[in-house]
Amino acid sequence: MASESFEEIVEDFEFLEDWEDRYRYVIDQGKEMPPLDDALKVPATKVDGCASQVWLHPTIDGGRMYFDGESDAMIVRGLIAVLRRLYNGLTLEDVLAVDARVEMGRLGLNDHLSAQRSNGLRAMIERVRSVAQAG
Repeated sequence: MASESFEEIVEDFEFLEDWEDRYRYVIDQGKEMPPLDDALKVPATKVDGCASQVWLHPTIDGGRMYFDGESDAMIVRGLIAVLRRLYNGLTLEDVLAVDARVEMGRLGLNDHLSAQRSNGLRAMIERVRSVAQAG
């Protein structure tokens, strides 16, 4: 149920056998993401439950979800970029149908993130899902 853009990440990960390369790939995804405007880094967009500073700014356009984000940690910024590729452009119904834990598990991230990073990732996913539910 993942987006076509996310499937590209899955394919890329299949070619990267070393976890250092995979982490670099995730970090590079974050570097390629446009920065979040400072005016959007407000308490309403801040994601609680993350060890680092994280902001997600979701928008709904034509019944489809899009979001931008930012973090002060490079790996977390990369995770935001990966989540954008998982969800951006999906209908609200499809966002809710995606099992993000399974999809991220396809990348092996569930087994290779620290407990704090995993908690933060769950918090970001829950924020996306709550926006889709409120739709």
